[in-house]
Parts: sequence; C-alpha cells; structure tokens
Amino acid sequence: MSLEITEELIARQSPEAQVIIRLLLGRVAEQDRRIAELEARLNQTPLNSSLPPSTQHPHARPPAGKPRSKNKPGGQPGHPKHERALIPTSDCTELVTLKPSACRRCGTTLAGSDPDPLRHQVWELPRIQPLVTEYQQHRLTCRRCGEATCAELPAGVPRGQSGPRLIAFTATLMALFRQSKRRTALFVSQVLNIPCGPALTVKHQSLATQALRPAYEELVQALPEQSHLNGDESPTKEGTTKAWLWTFVAQAFTVFALRRSRAATALSELLGEAFAGVMSCDRAKMYWQCGRLQWCWAHLKRDFQALVDHPDKQVQRLGRDLLRPTRELFRQWARCRDGTISRSDLKTILTPVREAVNGLLLRGLFSGNPRLGGMCRELHEHRDWLWTFLEVEGVEPTNNAAERSLRQGVIWRKLSFGTQSAGGSRFVETLLSVIETCRQQKRNVLDHVTSAVTAHFHAQPGPSLLPGP
Repeated sequence: MSLEITEELIARQSPEAQVIIRLLLGRVAEQDRRIAELEARLNQTPLNSSLPPSTQHPHARPPAGKPRSKNKPGGQPGHPKHERALIPTSDCTELVTLKPSACRRCGTTLAGSDPDPLRHQVWELPRIQPLVTEYQQHRLTCRRCGEATCAELPAGVPRGQSGPRLIAFTATLMALFRQSKRRTALFVSQVLNIPCGPALTVKHQSLATQALRPAYEELVQALPEQSHLNGDESPTKEGTTKAWLWTFVAQAFTVFALRRSRAATALSELLGEAFAGVMSCDRAKMYWQCGRLQWCWAHLKRDFQALVDHPDKQVQRLGRDLLRPTRELFRQWARCRDGTISRSDLKTILTPVREAVNGLLLRGLFSGNPRLGGMCRELHEHRDWLWTFLEVEGVEPTNNAAERSLRQGVIWRKLSFGTQSAGGSRFVETLLSVIETCRQQKRNVLDHVTSAVTAHFHAQPGPSLLPGP
C-alpha cells in the first residue's frame, strides 16, 4: 500500500515529527533528482551528446529504427574497378624481355617480336643504404707565426650527425604518423639502417620545431585578419598539468595551439582584439567574445536527440519537433552545397524553417520545464548565431572543418597521453599546424619540413605557409 504524504497529514503531527518528515522528503526529492541525472548520463551516446565516436564500442548495436543494410561487406557488384595503372616502360628501372623459344603445341622454333606484348610490372623496394658524407677538416700550422688553423665546415652543414632530410623524416614519422620516440628510433635503425635512439629523436624534434617555428608564427599573426574561422578545443596534458589543444581553421591554413587553459584568455592571446570575422563553434561561452558566431547545427542536432531520449514526455515531444526542421535544414544545405540551389535561394527556402525553430524555442522557454528552460532561453536570446551561414558567404551551418582538423590531435593524444614538457607542446602545435595546412594546400609534408630544416642550417628564412597573393 502507498501512502500519499500531504500538507494536511504533516500538520497533524508534532512539531518534531514535522521537521523530520520535511527533512526526509527533501532528501528523497534530492535523491530522485540525482538518480534522474545519472540515468540521463547513462543514456548518453555520440548521437545525443558531445561524446566522441571513439567512446562507443565498435560492436555497439546500431540505433533502433535504422534499417540494416542487406549488402554483403566489401565491393558491390557493378562498382568501378580500381587498379594500379602501368607506368611508361621508359620509367622502369629494368626491362626484361621474355620470348617463347618454341611452339607450345608442336615444338617448332619461334622467332620475331610481338608488337604489343603483355606487360607485367613488379614494384619492389631497394635495400636502403644511407648516404654518409665525411668532412675531413685539416688543421695546418703557419710556418711564419706557428698558429694552427682548422678548416671550417661549409655553410649549411649540420654540426651534428643528422642531415636535414633525416631530421624532417624523423619529425614527420612522430607527428604525421603518430609514432612514439622508441618506435621511431627502431624504424630508423632497423629499416633505414641508421643508428638512432630515443634521445636522438628528441634532438630531431627540437631542430624541426626551431626550423618551422617562424612559419608557424606567421600563421598565428594572420589569424585575426581572417574573415571566417572554425574553432574547437580538446583536453590534453602537459606533464602532470591539464592542458587544452586548440585549433583554428581558416580557408587556406590551420593553426593549433596547446595552452594550459580553456578560458577566453587563450582566445584573446591568439586572436587579440582585431578579429572581426565569423567564428564557427559549439556553444561554449568563451567563444562569445569573438562577436559574430555561427553555432554548429551538428551539435544542436545531438542536443535535440538528447531531448528525444529524455524520460520526460514533454521534453521528448519538443525534441522531436525540433529535429524535424533540423533535418530539413540539412537537406536544403546539401542542395546548396552541391550547387542545386544558390545561397539566396537557400535563405528563402529556410525562412519558414527559421520561423518554426524560433517558435519551438519560445515554447520550450515558457514551458516551465527546468530541462527545457535554460537551453531554449540561450538559443532564443542568441538566435541570430544559428543563421549566420545564411548571411555570410563561405560560412557553413556546422563546425565540421574544426572537428576534422582536431581529430588528428585527439588521436595523437590518445596514443601519447599528452606531452612531457613545454618543448614537446611547441613541437606538437607546430607540426600539427604544418601537417593540416599542407593537406589544405595539397603540399608534401616531408618536402616542406625538409626545406625548412635545410634553410635553418643555412641561416636563411624558411618557406612560408601563408597562401600567395
């Protein structure tokens, strides 16, 4: 049997009993609230929260309602064939001509040549033999005064035993291919046949950072001048201290910065007061100082899905109602992105969608439901930040550019557990910036790093990463 505890029932008790009953009721209410909060956390997935996809088990069941594909794994019937094309015969290292000596049926001797022979090419790696240059510096004594003079090394020759390309290769192996220092040293020594240990890889790391740092600083100084940036951040570590890896993606380059703070001071340091462009981001409040924002609709879609997954029926209903215009927004944006409609047409088509979203946010704001009030109030008060992409050319409704860029840093952090020193942090932010910028500009990373290290040894300016005029 259940007993409903009413105010009338409490009033009939003694004052001491009333205090105890109210205290117990308060504790029960707090426990119920805490249980509901914990249950909501248990139901979080990458589809309804900001949890990264890597947190989900690879064999997790697909969401309910999603039809399972009937196709078998692998290539489907009728798909285009992909194969390695033959290179010109003149580019081959060796040509072996094969001619049959006798007929395979009757044994008659054969002669002549096939004007269109069957070509079969085999690719192979040569045995890697390092190039070692020895410089013999003679020390000669003057016959007149007796002073000994030693010959100087030519300009650009390293004072150490590693050349520019070896240094660039080691740095690229650690940064682009995310190998540890020990694994990198093992590869260099066993595959390249060059003596190497973890301490030498640290030295190569420092030299590569010094060579690339001027170009990195150029990118940082160019950030405030950009008309549009995509920004994001992820937690990491520097030694035993918590740190944050920031990324800012411009149209032609990317900048990573590893700082010990997630506060807005990091943004002020990198962007200063001169930034007047549009910042695409999630709803983190430190970005609000940037002025004009574009909030990511991919994040909002997950937030709306979290409402659908909430146990409260009122919350579920608003979540489903908000997902409908969100899906329409993405459908129309896909048409604009592939050129089916223009951006001005997109603005016209999404006018009723915009009005529907604003109305639903007002409904949640005045619903009296604590789960809806705060979120809907923030979205409605800053509703212009939901639709900046309709007004500014080049701005997208999502922050996917920053999230794709940051993914490389997140994978690196999961493998390395962060950096151990400020020098390691400078290496990470510099090389990640170079790698992503080279990808955007379709440059070869190893060639660029090699050129920078070579220029560093010659005491000359290294190649810039800023786009040309």
